Amino acid sequence: MTRRTDILIVGGGLVGASLALALRGSPWHMALAEARPVEPPPAPSEWDVRMYAISPASRAFLEGLGIWQRLDEERIAPVQAMRVRGDRRSTLDFSAHDSGVAALAWIVESGALARALWAALEHQPRLELLCPAVPQALDASADDLRVNLSGGRAIVARLVVGADGARSFVRTAAGIDAEPVPYGQSGVVANFACEHPHRSIASQWFRDDGVLAWLPLPGERISMVWSAPQAHAEELLALPDEALCARVAAAGGHALGDLRLITRPAAFPLAMLKARSLISQRVALIGDAAHVVHPLAGQGVNLGFGDAQALADVLGEAANARRDADPGARLLLRCYERKRAEHILAMRWTTDGLARLFASRAPGAQAVRNLGMNVVDRLPLLKNLLVSQAIAGGLPSQAAAQRGWRASGLKR
Repeated sequence: MTRRTDILIVGGGLVGASLALALRGSPWHMALAEARPVEPPPAPSEWDVRMYAISPASRAFLEGLGIWQRLDEERIAPVQAMRVRGDRRSTLDFSAHDSGVAALAWIVESGALARALWAALEHQPRLELLCPAVPQALDASADDLRVNLSGGRAIVARLVVGADGARSFVRTAAGIDAEPVPYGQSGVVANFACEHPHRSIASQWFRDDGVLAWLPLPGERISMVWSAPQAHAEELLALPDEALCARVAAAGGHALGDLRLITRPAAFPLAMLKARSLISQRVALIGDAAHVVHPLAGQGVNLGFGDAQALADVLGEAANARRDADPGARLLLRCYERKRAEHILAMRWTTDGLARLFASRAPGAQAVRNLGMNVVDRLPLLKNLLVSQAIAGGLPSQAAAQRGWRASGLKR
C-alpha cells in the first residue's frame, strides 16, 4: 500500500511532533511515522525520571503551538536562580531577576510534554499519523523519496525529515555521515524528596567524579542528573536506596538536608554526535538525528526545538510566497542549514569544551577552569551574554520566531 504526501516526518518524539504542529497552517499534506506506540499517561502520583529544562525561548515556541497551555502547572517548576560550583571553591551564580526574565528555565516532565504534543496532533487536518511504523528502506529520485514502512506500507514524499534520534534511520539511509564520540560517562537520573526547600534554585557541581546537577521540582522535590564516569555510574546504580540518598546528599554538601528517593535511578550513555550535514537530497535532519550534545547545560531538547522552529520558519515563508512551493527544494534546505549552523556550533563548543575541561587531569587544568569561573562571575557583561544564550536555548531570534508563527498560521 503506497501513499503520497508532501512531507514525511520520521520520528514522533518531542522535536518531530513540534515540527508537525508548527506546520499545521501550511498548504502541504504531511505524515508522521513513529516507531513506538504512544505511551499511556502514568498515575498522577508518579514522576517521570526524565526531565527537561525548557528555556524561555522554547516555552514561547510551545506557547505559540498551544502546547504549554495543555500542561499541568502544578507539575512544572520554574528555575529562578542557578548556582554553579567548581572543584576548587570557584563559583558562578545566575539569577532570573538580574537577567530581567520571569525564570531562567522551567523543569517539565518528558512524558507530560509528549502527551500534550500528541493530543494536539490527533486533531490536526492534513496530517496522517502512522504509529507504530518502522522505516525499513529509503529510495531517492529527483522529485521525491519513497520510504518503505513496516506492515507493507510505503510513503512517497517530496521532503523527508529525520527526527528519529541519535541512531537515525533517515540520516543513515540518506548517506549523511555521523559518528558518536563517547565521553566514557553515563548520565544517572533520579528524583528525590528533600528535607529543606530548594527555593526554585538549580545547583550544579563540577566534581572529580563527574558533574552533579539538582533541578527543582514542584514542592520539596528535586531531579538529579549525575554525569559520571562509567564505573562510578554503575556504582551509583548498584547502591541501595538509603545509601544512594546519602551519597547524593553528601555530594551536594547537604544543601537540602536529607534526601528520600521517589523514583528509581536510571542511566543513559553520554556521547557527542555531529552530523556532517543537516541536509541531503530532499532530506532534513532535526533534533538528536542532527546533533547530540553533553547534557551538562541542559540544552539538548531546546536545540531540537530550535531546529523545528527554524525549519517551519523556512518552509512557512516559502509557502507564503508560493502556494505550490516544493518543500524539498535544495535552496530551502540550504537556507535551513545556514540558519542553524551558528546555534548548533556554539552549543557544541560550549558543552563539549566544558565537559572536557572539567574532566581533564592535565597539570594546571584545575587552576585554569576555576579561575575562569570566578572571572566570569565578576564580569556582568560576559555573564549576561552566557545567560542570554542559555535563555535562547538554541532557538532563532524573537523576530524569526514571530515570522515562523505567522508563516505557520499561528498566533502567539
